[in-house]
Amino acid sequence: MAIWSKVFSGVLVSVLAFGGLRAANGGSADEKKTAAVDEVFADLTKRGSPGCALGVYRDGKTIYSKGYGLANLEESVPITPQSVFDIGSTSKQFSAASILLLEKQGKLSVNDDVRKYIPELPDYGQKITILHLLNHTSGLRDYLTLMELAGINTDSVTIDEDALQMVFRQKALNFAPGSDWLYSNTGFFLLSVIVKRVSGKTLREFAAENIFVPLEMTHTQYRDDHTSLIANRAMAYDAKEKGGGYRLNVSYFEQTGDGAVHTSVEDLLKWDENFYSGQIGGKEFLSEIQEQGKLNDGKVLDYAKGLRIADYRGLRTVSHGGSWGGYRAELLRFPEQHFSVACLCNLGNARPSNRAQRVADIYLAGVMRPKEEKKKESEEDERQKVEIRLAEEQVREYRGDYSSDELRVSYRLETAEGKLKLAIGLPSGAFGSLGNSPQDYLRATGTDAFQFGDTGIAIHFQRNAEHRVTGFMLDVGRTRGLIFVRTLPGKY
Repeated sequence: MAIWSKVFSGVLVSVLAFGGLRAANGGSADEKKTAAVDEVFADLTKRGSPGCALGVYRDGKTIYSKGYGLANLEESVPITPQSVFDIGSTSKQFSAASILLLEKQGKLSVNDDVRKYIPELPDYGQKITILHLLNHTSGLRDYLTLMELAGINTDSVTIDEDALQMVFRQKALNFAPGSDWLYSNTGFFLLSVIVKRVSGKTLREFAAENIFVPLEMTHTQYRDDHTSLIANRAMAYDAKEKGGGYRLNVSYFEQTGDGAVHTSVEDLLKWDENFYSGQIGGKEFLSEIQEQGKLNDGKVLDYAKGLRIADYRGLRTVSHGGSWGGYRAELLRFPEQHFSVACLCNLGNARPSNRAQRVADIYLAGVMRPKEEKKKESEEDERQKVEIRLAEEQVREYRGDYSSDELRVSYRLETAEGKLKLAIGLPSGAFGSLGNSPQDYLRATGTDAFQFGDTGIAIHFQRNAEHRVTGFMLDVGRTRGLIFVRTLPGKY
């Protein structure tokens, strides 16, 4: 049972008993640990700062929890262990769990063809299974990237149908199903559609009935309505690039599956403990959700079903981070030590995964390997290919308007100062929404090959038999091979 104690700073700290030791009783070992943990979040305690909620779990109990910073800057509401955050992609494990529970109920198999449940999905000539979606090996282009490229900002209101139509318009895959791994939010979004079509309930309803209510996660839900009210919700922020201060960054997308779970560090303890008790799903379920994926060639991935399996300082970890709008999240588990750290933040640059590891360092130092020094990063990032100088007449060949049927947008390429640049406005903010200035130039990196700014976004121009530019192929992170056709040669 939680014991609330007021420290001299006036901040409420939740401390729970573990192993006969209570931080509230002034044990020197506990005091040193909690002081060290608080130091990890010290930068978030400055006046008027957003911050994070922390939960440290061991053997099914919370051994330390605390809020740092403000949940709402306008109202000066402090973050507490009860504050509710959007946990972004940390939600994916709940979507995977919902699919596995449906399999356990005999309503589907993870080896089923996705088109059995979503026949509107294009037939790419190769079977895409539910398992491919769960392991990010489907080859499906990432729908969030597609929406960004189409100029749809995350603070716009979009519903399932908007995302589905974008997915259905895609004429190609990033790669053959099972041949490679590439993180794709599309796969997990489609899992939410499968849950609804198989169970007759939305993912919000199904997860509530089969996971959240049985585990008494009373402050946890999938948020699939941007107008819904959520008690104790922390708002999300980004630091302003100029002038200091913060700006609100909350998304109004209504899709679920790839994200959208709202929860607190208090509730996450109950889900975390299920990985030991098997209260939901049983032992077979626990084994399946943590089974690492495999490629067609037998290569074992470090990704299971909505979970990352890794090694940290010699200890096995099961984890997943999350990032959406100004929210950031991490749930980091050390199964053999029955120890976990949950860190939920409402500041875009909070880096909760790094903070969670630093907290784990404090509690598990005695069983961890020494830290290894990080290798110095190469001065020349691998993606930053050397720029090639082109004559002005060569650059002019690429000017013009280019259209994509898959995105239903057009881009205009212009020349300025002997270089190629993207003219934002068709639609407004398409590339700019990826964090680039409209004035950024495209850097020539090879024959008919360019990169946009310093992002690694690549454009590969295509030519006809007469050697005239007819279009280009666009690669952007989790989306590859988008075809743009030249609709109007440029005179700009």
